[in-house]
Amino acid sequence: MAVPSSLGTQNHESRRVTFGGQGQGEGEFDGLRGVTVSHKGDIYVADSGNQRIQVFTLKGRFVRQFPTFVSFEQNMYPLDVAIDKEENLWVVGETRPGDFAMQYSKKGRVLRKIDLRYTGDRTSSGVAVDTRKDHILVAQTIRSYKMHGEVQVLRPDGTCVRTVGRYQGMQDPQYITVDGQGNIIVSDLCTHSVYVYDEDGQFVHKFGDESLWKHLIYGICTDKSGNIIVAVSTGGVVDMFDNTGRFLKHIMTDVGPPWTVAMATKGRLVVTDYDSNTVNIVPITEPE
Repeated sequence: MAVPSSLGTQNHESRRVTFGGQGQGEGEFDGLRGVTVSHKGDIYVADSGNQRIQVFTLKGRFVRQFPTFVSFEQNMYPLDVAIDKEENLWVVGETRPGDFAMQYSKKGRVLRKIDLRYTGDRTSSGVAVDTRKDHILVAQTIRSYKMHGEVQVLRPDGTCVRTVGRYQGMQDPQYITVDGQGNIIVSDLCTHSVYVYDEDGQFVHKFGDESLWKHLIYGICTDKSGNIIVAVSTGGVVDMFDNTGRFLKHIMTDVGPPWTVAMATKGRLVVTDYDSNTVNIVPITEPE
């Protein structure tokens, strides 16, 4: 079992907690992907290659795990995980045939399955929950004559409320977050951009492009002030922007390819490192 470590300055509160590593045991990962944090501080990590969700404390201590079942005959390779207002989990990932959004209890009991198969070749990558409206948001890439991306906004029973982002140039959306005002914020791999929509799905603006980053972006989240935090994977940095897209600061510059990010309690940020299969917990200060 991997042993968590603390790295950083003499001030205990400013230290980074790092845990994980490659493997199949408790607290180890194989293809570490999405992450979310509950209001109580439980960290849920999508351990894709091991087909499971693992749960940790904010000190990096392993709590429990459960397999990502779709049915008794079928498992999912989870790509992302989100938490709803009842503290149940929504997970999307790779299955054959088709894709599903699965709802699990926090202990791993299957509660609901939404079939995401549509006409055409679609893949689903990211999931978020709008707890204000009890909506489930799923990022999808449609690989047809011209590849494009969109976000499906669904009710928990699978009914589609609306489709967001079909006409603004998204090509391969990866991860989604919903801020405190209900704005929908999406990272797009191919356009190197972040797309922002209001709570009704109307386009607001986008920021970042190949000339700015020239890197691949994946994970995205917001802090309590509405600032947007982006994992710039091939740049090896985690950056913070305000809600207009203005760059504020680098949060991390010494991490391997950062894949996903999630805000935790007391101003801490959870960052997954894809190459080393580790999870980092770092305190961040709010910008002035």
